Amino acid sequence: MSKEKYAGKMERPPKLEQPNIFPLDWKASTKKMEEIWDSSQKEYWDPKKLPWDTFDPNSYSWEEREAIAYWWQLLAVFDASAPPVFAEAVIKCYEVHEEDPVRRCFFSVMRDEQNHEQVCGMFIKALLDHDDPMNYEPKTEIGKKAKKNAEWLWFNGGRYWNGYKTAVPKYSLAVLFSSFLMGEIASSTLFHQMAAGATEPVFKEAFKNIGRDEGRHMAICMALMERDYPKLKVDDRTLITKQIKAGYYFLSGVLFEPPPEFWDLNPDFIDNHREIQDFASKAGFFIPDYETKKQNWKNAMLNLKGVLDKFDIPFPAIPEVGITGMEINDVDMDDIIPVF
Repeated sequence: MSKEKYAGKMERPPKLEQPNIFPLDWKASTKKMEEIWDSSQKEYWDPKKLPWDTFDPNSYSWEEREAIAYWWQLLAVFDASAPPVFAEAVIKCYEVHEEDPVRRCFFSVMRDEQNHEQVCGMFIKALLDHDDPMNYEPKTEIGKKAKKNAEWLWFNGGRYWNGYKTAVPKYSLAVLFSSFLMGEIASSTLFHQMAAGATEPVFKEAFKNIGRDEGRHMAICMALMERDYPKLKVDDRTLITKQIKAGYYFLSGVLFEPPPEFWDLNPDFIDNHREIQDFASKAGFFIPDYETKKQNWKNAMLNLKGVLDKFDIPFPAIPEVGITGMEINDVDMDDIIPVF
């Protein structure tokens, strides 16, 4: 901070160097964002008011409890890390002087994701009877495999958080929310499926609420795309194509399976991952099977491609789910925005 004094030298202060949250204003020109903000106010929910009285962790064996808790730890890499991710995005909105309803909409995403984080933590704590899963001592062989896998997942999450902090100042909001949109399209499908398949009322209600939130977050990104993408710079269009491929790699961690090209994981990770999830599914905790996840991913990518095609933004080839497009082979962690 400069200690230079200006008040005695000029009648009015000099203009502030940007980016900066000052000077403040409350411009509003995108009506859709105001409507989304209003719906976020009406649909806000309290994790403590989920039907917890119907949930008895002791009705499950310890293998089942540890397997189901593993899935929530997997989700936590993404949903429980999202509050600080969107806090950074809110700050970015203020620093670039986004219009008032856009700032509030991004705040609503941060607030929603805080709920999602709380849900992850509340289920992990209830199932493991422990509030720190990294210091929890597993009671079964399944639990030991789950803890090792979770440690690797959270290690990768930590690396990507460092990358995200570096990336946010470099890129425009238009590039940032293209990354966010990808996560919202795919995750809203996942949560609606898990709500439909859940047998425990508390799981069903949690997934229903989270899925509704993600759908609203998708609407925020779509509204911003409609506003900003017609005037995108050529360099930003190319960068978005690259971000989509990187986002596919990153989000596959929860929505499909973590690809080894992008994730640094133990050699037995995938085998353990499948075994643990099968155990959770047999316990009645609905998780879409491999082929369903693959089809979900393909549908999400095709939906996103339909959006980007409207703005002449090339879509990357994703052969893993049978989608052709521009070949992207140089995804560098220093240049991408991890999509939480």
